[in-house]
Amino acid sequence: MSSQKRVRVRFAPSPTGGLHLGGVRTALFNYLFARHHQGDFILRIEDTDQTRFVPGAEEYINECLNWCGITPDESPQNEGAYGPYRQSERKASYRQYAEELIEKGYAYYAFDTPEELEEERKLQPNFRYSHENRLNLRNSLSLPPEETEKLLAEGRPYTIRIKMPAEETVSFEDMIRGRVSFESGLVDDKVLLKADGMPTYHLAVVVDDKAMDISHIFRGEEWLPSAPVHVLLWEYLGWNDQMPKWAHLPLILKPDGNGKLSKRDGDRLGFPVYAMNWTDPKTGDLTKGFREMGFMSEAFVNMLGVLGWNDGTEQELFSLSELIEKFDVSRVNKSGAKFDFEKAKWFNHEWIKKSDNAELLPQLKDILQAHTVSDVPEGYLNNVFSSVKERLTFVEDFWAQASFFFVAPDNFDIEAVKPKWNEQKESFFKEVIDLFKQQPDWKATVLEVVFKEKIANSGLKMGELMMPYRIMLVGGKFGPDVFQITELLGQDEVIRRIEKALPLFR
Repeated sequence: MSSQKRVRVRFAPSPTGGLHLGGVRTALFNYLFARHHQGDFILRIEDTDQTRFVPGAEEYINECLNWCGITPDESPQNEGAYGPYRQSERKASYRQYAEELIEKGYAYYAFDTPEELEEERKLQPNFRYSHENRLNLRNSLSLPPEETEKLLAEGRPYTIRIKMPAEETVSFEDMIRGRVSFESGLVDDKVLLKADGMPTYHLAVVVDDKAMDISHIFRGEEWLPSAPVHVLLWEYLGWNDQMPKWAHLPLILKPDGNGKLSKRDGDRLGFPVYAMNWTDPKTGDLTKGFREMGFMSEAFVNMLGVLGWNDGTEQELFSLSELIEKFDVSRVNKSGAKFDFEKAKWFNHEWIKKSDNAELLPQLKDILQAHTVSDVPEGYLNNVFSSVKERLTFVEDFWAQASFFFVAPDNFDIEAVKPKWNEQKESFFKEVIDLFKQQPDWKATVLEVVFKEKIANSGLKMGELMMPYRIMLVGGKFGPDVFQITELLGQDEVIRRIEKALPLFR
């Protein structure tokens, strides 16, 4: 890369709502490629369609990227030398290129009203404005030049459309798919400039990528059908030698079938598809996100990074810096990747295990506070977390797995144990209370030896006593090593819990 121009990539979302995990993955792959090649990652807001603009969406996009740790080098909030970074603020720059295309014969004025086009659609269900019918419609190709001049002088509303060639093969090299070719006659004459003077995506994306000196374009596979329009615009505007390299990323597919993963699939199958919670400002409807569900950002990014990409080894757990180091676009799959929510949860489980306790202690304190538990010494909380962290899928699971460390159980799962209970077992635990009262060294390793020696001397079976002991301390048949629990609860609390639970077993 060093002999070529500087790598500059862009993530260009529309501020129309929540950020789908496919969008975040596109941003991530852009970021990884840029960082791998010591280049620049740009955020550009594509807000040309003002009818779909949603207040708060741009701020939401920024927060998502920040949460994921993929912060842009240039953006509306951090302008560089290539601003502005919102398309609506670049409006003046687009018209000149649309007019230039008309002068060169590559585009034309279209005066058809929305109502007229709607009538055409009723007459032709598969209607598309193209070389096949453009001369039968109201535009500067079908009208006499003086008629066109008259309509323009009157201020008649018009759009500017690209004039797609009837018989041409448009080809380009895709970094993921190799050589890709399209027949131009199968592509309709896309609108480039709308009646309100705003560009469509097709014109704006080419003009802005040129103006911002973008070197590589990573975008979703769904944009492939638009590629011939964009390739021709680079050519028609005389910028062919500066056209960026393309990479069309594979779709993220539904977990239970083919087709692109949608918000509806998430609702149907019970998992989020947005990075963070999104509340629709018009309806007030809340769509849940991965962050609020309890995903660590490291796990979310790791999961997206290997969704459609691998480094050629069996490795699955990658930090962001490892993804940057190993990212190679040739390792991106051509075919779609099925989203697996169980696998996503596995990533979170693994990242909780890998995490530094100190990083998660603030969250744990919030969880305790929500259950009206306060003034827990940090050292104790740290030790408790260490004992249960391997059992957590989400940090929120901490209370379900560890509540007994902070609040003595009121309910005891003794139904399976009670029928086999007898006086010998009761005597055993009374003797254990006396033994524990005299125990000077309250360490799990010591206590385990003491307890098991007592069992060996009693003539009872290990399995008949270990489960009742756990239930006395925890209330159920779960939790980490029972002697680790014994050490952490402390001498007085353990004795108190055995004494409280013992009468219930009779």
